[in-house]
This record gives sequence, C-alpha cells and structure tokens, in this order.
Amino acid sequence: MISSKKLQFVCFLFFLIFATTIDAQETLATKNTETVLYLGNGEKQPLIVGLGGSEGGNAWTSDYWKKTRDQFLEKGYAFLAIGYFNATNTPKLLEKIAIEDVHNAILKATENKQVDAERIAIIGGSRGADLGLLVASYYDDIDCVVGLVASHAVFPGNTNHFTTSTWTYNGAELPFIPVNDASVPFIMKRDLRGAFSAMLQDTVAEQNALIKVENIKGPILLISATEDEVAPTTPMCNKMIARLKQQNFQYYTEHVAIVGSHGDSLKHFELVFNFLKHKFPVKK
Repeated sequence: MISSKKLQFVCFLFFLIFATTIDAQETLATKNTETVLYLGNGEKQPLIVGLGGSEGGNAWTSDYWKKTRDQFLEKGYAFLAIGYFNATNTPKLLEKIAIEDVHNAILKATENKQVDAERIAIIGGSRGADLGLLVASYYDDIDCVVGLVASHAVFPGNTNHFTTSTWTYNGAELPFIPVNDASVPFIMKRDLRGAFSAMLQDTVAEQNALIKVENIKGPILLISATEDEVAPTTPMCNKMIARLKQQNFQYYTEHVAIVGSHGDSLKHFELVFNFLKHKFPVKK
C-alpha cells in the first residue's frame, strides 16, 4: 500500500508536470470556423494548426485526439484546432468552404503573445489535408505542411448533387474534378475509391483542379495509404512529389506510403513528430 504522504507527493508531481505543459485553452471568435487555441507556458511557441477531414466538427478538440494534441504542447508547440464545417458557427456541409476563413482563424491565433506569428505549420487529415495544402499554396506565411492521405486536386463538395466545389477563394469556387458517367456506378455502390479513380480519368479537369503545392513556402510531408479504401491517395501523393521535382521545389519534401487503409495513416504520428523535429523545430 502507498502511504498517504507518498500518494500526496506523487499527485503533487503529476500536478507540476501537467501545469508546466498546459497553460491555457481559449475559444477564439472567428468567422465561419470553430477555433480553439491550446497553449503551453512558454513564450514564442510555434503554432501547429490541426484540420480534421470529412467527418466534420472540430476533430482535434475531441478526447480521441487529446493525447496527440498534448504531445505537441509537451514538445513546446502551441496547438490550434479548427473546425470548418458541421461545427459551431460553421457551414453545415462540406462544400464551398472559404479557405480565407481558415487563414483568418490562424491569423487570429497569432495575435496571442505566446504564439510565434512567424512560425506556422498545418497538419491536416483527408479533406483537411487538401485544405492545409490549399491554404499554404495561397498564403506564404505558412511555413510547413503535413498532409495525411491528401488529394492532389480539388473534388466536388459532399452534397447529394456533387455539382459544387469543396473550396472557394475570395467568393469564387475553385475548379474541381466533376462526377462523370464512369464514376456513377461506383457512387451507387458506395465504392469511394472506385468513384475517385473514375473521376480522375478526366485528365483535362484534373489538370485544371490541381492544388498548386509548388507555391508552398516550406517543407512538406505527405503520408498516404497503399490500400486506401476512400481514395487513391498513394498515386495522388506520388503525383504531387513528381510535380514538385519538375518545378524544382526548393524545400524539403517527403512521401511515406503506409501499407494499410485510410485510417491507418493516422497511427504513425512518430513520423510527423520526427519530421517536425528536424524541419519545424521548437527553438530552445
């Protein structure tokens, strides 16, 4: 049995460790986004922005992601969780999401004096990875991007008609790869990967809808899934890496293809932490 004094001492140590890691949690007032900022107790904390995928809501505020979120804080980063649809004060559906609203939410977080406004990285999963790559391609104050099972191009919004873009910029829909006749049978039987693969047969639309990753001003890590049941993420990530090489992209790039399904890419955050340690480190 642990004595009362020893138990009190252990609890006190736990409190000290936790208190030196977690300093504040603040919900920010931002347009069309649900934005929650988590801070440690350091000064000039580099900002990690977390974007969830087509599950909607604000995934990075959930209990499921708390352990990983806290790991960022323990390593000296501030963490910003942004919900951009089907969350509080956000659009209901994943369609015509204004990427400038997401960028403005990031800028709002950098107003906090504990955040290093000059050092911003985005980590996105699935559609959130697409969004992260897009934001970084339009705004040069994003210094680093991690895309988990990302697409290389823009696809239709998640509606029952599939006739609108997922994203907009300054009020205009971004070009997207439309649903075509070849993809309809796959959609009817809920074969998402088959539907996306069929849509990509429209190579003209694909080229028109490409995410301009070559405009990003910092290192990029892509993690795909070779057996992805949602979309052909490994081939799409390979296309992005090939384009970056063709464009003589000056920053570090890495693509890790995980053997597994769409969700398996989220089980390898050791790759993300190692990448950030070397390419987006916390300055001691």
